[in-house]
Amino acid sequence: MTSKNRPAAVVALARGNTAEQAAREAGVSGRTIRRWMEEPEFGRQVMATRTELLQLAVGQLAAASTKAVATLVDALDNEKGQARVQAARVLLDAVLALRESLDLDQRLAALEAAGGDAH
Repeated sequence: MTSKNRPAAVVALARGNTAEQAAREAGVSGRTIRRWMEEPEFGRQVMATRTELLQLAVGQLAAASTKAVATLVDALDNEKGQARVQAARVLLDAVLALRESLDLDQRLAALEAAGGDAH
């Protein structure tokens, strides 16, 4: 019975639940969860599932970001005083953070390419 409960435990742990919480969700004991967590393959499954969950969340954020930016741009034109300043500040902060992220991505890609050429 417990092997079919493993996927539920993997998802629960990937979402950040404690071993006891994951045990309740999977319908197994906390001891079983802790034993599974000692298995390298189980740990890889939890990490892979966590990565998948994060990728889904990033996709949802990316989809919503267009609407958020449009709202901020609209606020720049249509809001008064402090609301316009806040919208401008948020947009500028986002642009700077995005620029830093893109710079890091480019630098990492260059390092990876240089590392591949060295071998």
